[in-house]
Formats: sequence, structure tokens, C-alpha cells
Amino acid sequence: MRVIVAVLGAVLLVAAPAEAARLRPVAKLKATAKGTSVKLTWKDRASGETRYEVRRAGLSVRVARSRMSYTDRKAKAGKAYRYRVRPCRGKRCATARTVRFTLPAPKLPGTPLPPAPAPPGDAFAGSPVIGACPVFPKDNPWNTDISQAPVDTSHDYIGSLGSMVLWPDFGGDGEYGIPYVSVPFTQPLVPISFEVPDESDPGPYPVPLDAPVEGGGDRHVLSLRQGECKLFELYAASRDGSGWHAYSGAVWDLKSNALRPERWTSADAAGLPMLPGLARRDEADAGTINHALRITVPTTQKAYIHPATHWASSNTDPNQPPMGLRLRLNASYDISGLRGQAKAVAQALKTYGALVADNAGSPRVYISGAVDRGWNDDDLNAIKQIPASALEAVQTGPVIRP
Repeated sequence: MRVIVAVLGAVLLVAAPAEAARLRPVAKLKATAKGTSVKLTWKDRASGETRYEVRRAGLSVRVARSRMSYTDRKAKAGKAYRYRVRPCRGKRCATARTVRFTLPAPKLPGTPLPPAPAPPGDAFAGSPVIGACPVFPKDNPWNTDISQAPVDTSHDYIGSLGSMVLWPDFGGDGEYGIPYVSVPFTQPLVPISFEVPDESDPGPYPVPLDAPVEGGGDRHVLSLRQGECKLFELYAASRDGSGWHAYSGAVWDLKSNALRPERWTSADAAGLPMLPGLARRDEADAGTINHALRITVPTTQKAYIHPATHWASSNTDPNQPPMGLRLRLNASYDISGLRGQAKAVAQALKTYGALVADNAGSPRVYISGAVDRGWNDDDLNAIKQIPASALEAVQTGPVIRP
């Protein structure tokens, strides 16, 4: 028995150093500025670690073993930091690697550069206009007539919507909808910080400190800068000192058809711009909405179709709508009984359709619109009688699954 115990002890003594040896320090530890945050990245050289520990003065956090990056959103501009990163298992940790970094202060130019000239030709003829800005070229997906696009018969996207109805998520004497503000080219720039700087366009942004914020949980803030015609959008935004803090943000050049980088979100879950898809009262009153509308549905799948670039679901059912799916109101659906603003919205759904942009909070197909006290709820209520089964999915591109 003593021999067996002795042998086991020897094995344990040999195994323990071997086990510890697998906890090798990280390699290629780097620190970079991401907006108003510091992003740390490293290469994993350990085996069997259960976590990483990231430390600096005033900060000590644990990071999951599957991560090889950490973003310090509490860093202060102009301050020097010494970061230490090490892999750990239980009470045992490898030697920490160190990197020093000073977060630069955001640049707030006093005099903005002049706006870039518009492309020549009639690329914007027929595009929607807000102020003096065209909202994307006419051939942009938001502005494309899809009334003759082929129907997608390979999936049952509409069946997944069941007995739902369409629902205008705007009106109520200005109580509902997504607000936006149009600002002059001279609007001062303010610092912006993000929860996910890796997928956000860095600030500063020309967002007024008193910009309207969407009610409810999403708290979107949209600012259109005249002159250069750029759109600045924030999600989950709140005032933060002399600027704003948001979960994510995106800047859109309304004179370009450029998409977000692949797999990036925006201020919208799908990585889409928001303002171009809002029903606006001035358009509806004129009788014609010349662009697609933004809609949300209860459940989406883990996939997207361009111009969307991001998903927001773990659902892999191929019959659930992917982000960016284009839906339209069936041409045979009778809208002659609708009046005024409601008829303009319904006709836009027939001609330009709608893009799935986010997950809805209840079992309805919500149509997004801008905040405006001029919406006529008596007209809009008629939209709530349109069943989701009157929609059809059209083919606009391949489904991209991450």
C-alpha cells in the first residue's frame, strides 16, 4: 500500500508542474483607441484556462476564456494607463503581460470642412429629400421600386407571421414614433462614447445636447447634418457630460450606397439606417411615399440579406424572416377603402415594400414612422385591419448566415 501511495504522490508531483506549464502568458498584447474607449487585444497561448484577468489602476475584471479582447469604456482621455492581462485557472494564473497606453482626447474641430460636392448627373432624381439633402441615390435599395420583383417561394416567411396584423408604430398626437432632427452644417460636434465601439463609427457627432430621444427602451437619436448630407444615428442613447453615450452608433453618407462593414450592427439591429425607412407625415400628406418602410417582426432568424449586415437572433429556423428581408403588400390586396395618410402608407408597401430591421416587442408587424403631431390616427387605424398574410416576400439577394 505504501508503495502505491508513494507512486501516486510522485505522479501528482510530476503532473502538477506539467498542468501549470500549460498556462502560458498571452502574446501580442496591444492597446488601441476606439472612440473614447481603450480596446485590448491579445493572442491566446495557454491551454486549460478558465478565464482572463484584466487589470489596471482602479479596474479589475474577469473575461471569459473564449475572448481575446476587452474594451475599457471607463478610460479617461489624456490619461496614461498600464494594463496587465493574464490567463487563469482556479487560483493559478500565468505571468501577466503588460502594455502602456494613453487615450488621446477626441478631436473637436472648431471649423468643419466644407461639404463634398454631390456626384454629377441625375443620380438623385426622384430620391426622397429632407431639407436640402437627398436620402440616398435613386438606385439605393431603400428607393427601389420592387413591385415587379419575383416572389420568394423557397421559404414560408409569411406563414411564420401567423394571424398577425400590420400596426403603425407612430401617431398618437406625437406620442409614438421615432424622432429625428435636421441640423445645419455648423452644428457643433460633441464627443460620443459607445458600449460596442468595435461596430460603431467613432465620434464626435453633430448631435445637439437637446436632441429628441425616442421614448421606450430603444432610445434612438437621429441627426441629419445639412450641407454634407450625413446622417448620424445612435441606439440606447443618453446624455453624458458634454456629449452622449450610446450602445452603438453609425454615420451614413446619404450621397452614397455604401453598406456597413459585414456583420456590423448600426443604430438598428440589422445594420441598416433608420431615417430612410420612416414614414413621414409630409410625404403621406402629399399622397406619395417614394421609399421602402422600416418594419419589425416578433422573431427573426440568425441571418441577413443585404443591405442589412447584421443579425440579432440565435434562431436557425429558415422560415423565420432574416434581417433585411424585403416584404411587400400583395398587388391584389384592395386598399381603395383606405383614406389619406393610411392609403399613402399602404401604396408605399405595394411599390417599395418594407425591410425587416429589428425584433418587435409584441406579436405584430410594426411599421415605423417619424414623430409628428400631424398624423391622423383615424386614418392610420385602418392599417391595423391589414393582415400580415396580405404580405409577400420578394427576392432581393442571397440569405447570409454567419
